[in-house]
Amino acid sequence: MSVNYAAGLSPYANKGVCGLPEKFDGPEELKAKVEALAQLVKESEYFVVHTGAGVSTAAGIPDFRGPKGVWTLEEKGESPHFDTTFEDARPSLTHLALLGLQRAGYLKYLISQNVDGLHVRSGFPRDKLSELHGNMFVEECEKCGRQYVRDKVIGVMGLKPTGRYCDVVRSRGLRACRGKLISTILDWEDALPERDLRRAEEASRRGDLALTLGTSMQIKPSGDLPLLTKRNGGKVAIVNLQPTKHASTIHTAPTYTCGAFHFVNIKYPRVPDKHAHLRVHGYVDEVMKQLLELLGVDVPKWEGPTVCESSTAPSGADADVKPPRGLSKKLKEDNIKEERKREATQECGKDESISVKRERADLPPEITEEK
Repeated sequence: MSVNYAAGLSPYANKGVCGLPEKFDGPEELKAKVEALAQLVKESEYFVVHTGAGVSTAAGIPDFRGPKGVWTLEEKGESPHFDTTFEDARPSLTHLALLGLQRAGYLKYLISQNVDGLHVRSGFPRDKLSELHGNMFVEECEKCGRQYVRDKVIGVMGLKPTGRYCDVVRSRGLRACRGKLISTILDWEDALPERDLRRAEEASRRGDLALTLGTSMQIKPSGDLPLLTKRNGGKVAIVNLQPTKHASTIHTAPTYTCGAFHFVNIKYPRVPDKHAHLRVHGYVDEVMKQLLELLGVDVPKWEGPTVCESSTAPSGADADVKPPRGLSKKLKEDNIKEERKREATQECGKDESISVKRERADLPPEITEEK
């Protein structure tokens, strides 16, 4: 299916402000800002990220309001060009970097406006993710709420039936649910998914750092979620090439309403940032690459579409525990050396290990418990 999912939406005249000029920070300024961002992440106790279409442009999926965005070209009477499909698109460096931050314990929750499914297909745990506008690969039972993640796009939009039925078997061997499966992709008049929105609001209120990546935040309520973090004493950092609603004071800015979606008409910024603690003008992939290097976190390799339903802590560790600050390459090398030494010791001292275990087993219970 073409990545131009916007063509399947109902006609709607006002799609927000499109084609605003992009701004780029110089190399030294960008480096300094990313260093400041890394410090904010290290100091954060509950780090939340909000993503928009800008994180998927590197994957070949166009944005909407950028210089070559779908709606920008539409306003000019031009047709966008697509080089990929939803099924063939691969997660960008940013998608994988976010997965790395979650696995490392930094990123606590991810909120996305995107429908391309790349967060899920990258392996990001679904219980730590809210997809506010749906997912091209997910269909849901309208009866019991069970969701199914497919290998191919569902093919219909607007919460319409997909033609399939739920096969969840009820308790005590009763017949299957057989509820109708519907798409999860929203059209203009559709309300946001209650569960995803509730979790996104809870995470935003709990967060002490909100990072927005590749979104102008023109759509409400999604675009206002970072303000929940701000209002609760947290900080907001914005990475986007164009002006955003919260990175400028809004002049003569009426709100346009359409069903569940609301647009705010933003003007060019005239005064310093009103809501953001940090404003970065750069490509999200470059920013995330530098950020992970500063944090000592590796970008996971992508080996094909992977679905992770639940986040699990490696080796019984708490997934919410952050790695030690200032983790260095030397520490990593020491860990590798210790692991190799441990393996060598195990190979050479098997007999000694067995005798020690037998000796402990022969000890009285009182001594064993004391040890």
